[in-house]
Amino acid sequence: MSMALVQKLAAESVVGVRSGQNLQDVLAAIRQRYPDLSPQENGGLQDIAYGTQRYRGSLHFMLSKMLKKPITDLKLESLLLVALYQLAYTRNASHAVVNEAVEGIAAIGKGQYRSFANAVLRRFLREQDQLTALCKKNDMAKYNLPEWWIHYLQNHYPKHWHNIVAVWQQLPPMTLRVNRRRLNAEQYIELLRQADIDGKALDDYAVMLSDAVPVHRLPGFSEGVVSVQDFGAQQAAYLLKPKNGERILDACAAPGGKTGHILEYADCDVTALDIDKGRLKRVADNLQRLGFQTATLQCADAKDIQAWYDGQAFDAILADVPCTASGVVRRNPDIKWLRRPGDAMKTARQQEALLDVLWQTLTKNGRMLLATCSVFVEENEQQLQKFLNRHADAVCSESHVLLPNKQQDGFYYALIQKQ
Repeated sequence: MSMALVQKLAAESVVGVRSGQNLQDVLAAIRQRYPDLSPQENGGLQDIAYGTQRYRGSLHFMLSKMLKKPITDLKLESLLLVALYQLAYTRNASHAVVNEAVEGIAAIGKGQYRSFANAVLRRFLREQDQLTALCKKNDMAKYNLPEWWIHYLQNHYPKHWHNIVAVWQQLPPMTLRVNRRRLNAEQYIELLRQADIDGKALDDYAVMLSDAVPVHRLPGFSEGVVSVQDFGAQQAAYLLKPKNGERILDACAAPGGKTGHILEYADCDVTALDIDKGRLKRVADNLQRLGFQTATLQCADAKDIQAWYDGQAFDAILADVPCTASGVVRRNPDIKWLRRPGDAMKTARQQEALLDVLWQTLTKNGRMLLATCSVFVEENEQQLQKFLNRHADAVCSESHVLLPNKQQDGFYYALIQKQ
């Protein structure tokens, strides 16, 4: 594996996120430009790019403690952060990390940063323990979150915020949903055992692996026996309780995990709607792998009712509305740094228009499940309250705040009945 190339590309991803782009999009663009990366290089890039975002608060803080003045060259700073991540959080040989990073930094400008970079990285190796101890005295470094985000969690989750921020600094678990039409969790765990993979049941059809593995190693994955889906996301189908013969709308359906789960649950007539043609293709691929050919896939903006609705009311709607994704920062650590304090309010306003349109397509006595992967109350409890105030025929029968923990990401669900 070329460590120099991996460091260079990972540093590019740091610059991309700093300029406001999603890490997934940045990495996809990099991989398009470098189609010949080996599996090891790809894995290294993924680990360093995500790890640098996960620990950006502490990395930035430790770097600042070793400088007399802030670095103005973004490329230089990003390469140093990437190297610090490797030195602090990976098992890469420290001499190799330092040598490759210094060579990479020497290529910036006319080589004027070479000795500076060498001095900073070697100083870090000497003073790592003291620098790590200093991180505990600074909230952003200790929790790897922007300060406004820490205050928000302290205000809204005074009893739980500590657990939430601790979980967000860990790697997310790999959780599987066993296709109930084929097997249950215990039966699938037996198949895993035969494949030398360790996992435990979370319920009758959910399995959490001890360590993540590539999907091609999962027994029966390509035959649709099992899907990768967070345990919190798996609760959507259970709360919606699809019944045989029902017409069900999955609005904002991509990438299709919940669509597939609904069809595993009952023989129903599902319409999967999404605004993005590329993402809708992923829904199609997912359903094909699971062996469901019956769903209707439509590419349209759900808010534009004329573009997709045929006038035939739905018995149930899964309204998995676009949100800040603040509940899934363990999987997407760049979200912590990309979001701004007013963003939840903005997305909540966009959700309102969408929910009002969807409500029109629901039959009397039907049900709509409001779902978000957010921990921000503006998109959750407050959104529900506003919706109930606007619609006299709406009653909430149950709502659930699923906080991030060792087993799941953060989700919110509210089941709304139409009177």
